[in-house]
Amino acid sequence: MRLVPYASAAYPPRIAALRDAAPLLAVRGDPKALGGAFAAIVGARRATAYGLAVARRLAADLAAHGVGVVSGLARGIDAAAHRGALEAGGCTVAVLGCGPDRVYPPGHERLAEEIVGRGAVVSELPPGAPPFAYHFPLRNRLISALSEAVVVVEARARSGSLITVEHAAEQGREVLAVPGPIDAPESEGPNRLLRDGVAPALDAGDVLRAIGREPAAAARSRNPGEPVDPEARALWLALRSEPATRDELGARLGVSAQELARRLLPLELEGRVREDRDGRLRVVSG
Repeated sequence: MRLVPYASAAYPPRIAALRDAAPLLAVRGDPKALGGAFAAIVGARRATAYGLAVARRLAADLAAHGVGVVSGLARGIDAAAHRGALEAGGCTVAVLGCGPDRVYPPGHERLAEEIVGRGAVVSELPPGAPPFAYHFPLRNRLISALSEAVVVVEARARSGSLITVEHAAEQGREVLAVPGPIDAPESEGPNRLLRDGVAPALDAGDVLRAIGREPAAAARSRNPGEPVDPEARALWLALRSEPATRDELGARLGVSAQELARRLLPLELEGRVREDRDGRLRVVSG
C-alpha cells in the first residue's frame, strides 16, 4: 500500500481537481495507473444475467481499445465490469467505500488482488474504516472523477449508481446508459436516463465516441468464429448445421428453456447468433 498525499506528483489530477479532494489517498497497486484513460461502468448489485453479460462485454471491449474501467468492487455490475477488463488484459481500478486495509463485500478478496496486479485499489478513508452507508456516495464521486465517461448498465429507480450520475454531471463527465426491458425493475434507472436525453450505450463504440475516440475495427471482432467455451460451442455448432427455433434448439440439445436462454445470451450479445423474423436462430456468418 502506498499513501499518496495531495501535493505529490503521483496524486491523480482528476481527483485533485475536486473541490473536496482528499488530502491523502491510499493506493494498492500502481498510482500511475490512476492517470490513464478510463470509463466507469456502474450498476445494480442484484443484476440480471443480461446486465452482467453486458457489463463484462463492455469492459472487455473498452480494455481492448486501451481504455481502463473504473468501478466500485461491489457485487453485480461492478464485479462483472472489473472481471471483463481483467479478462481482456486491461487496466481496472476499484474505488472502495471502506478503509484501504479492508475488502468489501466479503468474498471479493481474490478479485481485489487481481485488480491490484492490473491497476489499483483506491480509498480516501483511513485504515479500519467500516463500509458505512454514507461512505458510498463519497466513493461514487471518485469513480466519476477518475473517468471520462460513466456508463450505467442496470439500476433501480433509487439506486446508488444514479448518485454517480449526479456527480458525473457536476464534474462535466459524459453519461451513457444501457437500455433494458421497459418492465424490468433493474432497467428502470437507465431507461429513465435515456428518456431524459442521456446517450445510449449499445456497445463499446458508443462509449469510445463519447470520449472522443474512434473504435478500431480490428481490435475486437463482432464475429470471432467458433466459441471456446464448450457449452457455447455445442450450441453454436448445432445452429451452424441448421437454424432452429428456441424450442427446437432446446429439444436438440436436451436443455430447459431457462438453461438455453443462459447459454444463448453471450452469443447473441457477441453477435455470433441472431434471431430472424421467422423466430429461427442462426449463426452469423463472417
